[in-house]
Amino acid sequence: MATSLAKATFAAGCFWGVEEAFRTVPGVVATTVGYSGGQRPNPTYEEVCSGRTGHAESLLVEYDPARVSYEQLLDIFWNEHDPTTPNRQGPDVGTQYRSVIFFHDAAQQAAAVASRERLEREGRFRRPIVTEIVPAAPFYPAEDYHQQYFFKRGGGACHIR
Repeated sequence: MATSLAKATFAAGCFWGVEEAFRTVPGVVATTVGYSGGQRPNPTYEEVCSGRTGHAESLLVEYDPARVSYEQLLDIFWNEHDPTTPNRQGPDVGTQYRSVIFFHDAAQQAAAVASRERLEREGRFRRPIVTEIVPAAPFYPAEDYHQQYFFKRGGGACHIR
């Protein structure tokens, strides 16, 4: 029996590092970096970098829920970046680097809200979490040279925690 795949979409700063964190997780079938949450259809990297499109650098994750749960993906998301800095991750500043969970259904919304509330109760971060939890918006894949950027170039990182 074939398992149906699910989708998750996250924004956590520079999409190269976010993709690298998810790309090799068992149960993750595909990752695509791109742009989501803005107003301009089919934006380019340069347009998104201008901060005028409203888009965030995002990652679309296709996964097999029989092998990896959405909650496990949320844990990776929270571990990969600082969700307490509005419009900034390390040296990257602007609305395109904001922290967002784009939920695809009510179950994802509930899981995302519960995970954020749990982290806040536990006091894991020194400052309040500013991560947005919003309905999935149209996702526009980034240019080919951005896909699997670190994998193609033999490693690297762009997140500072």
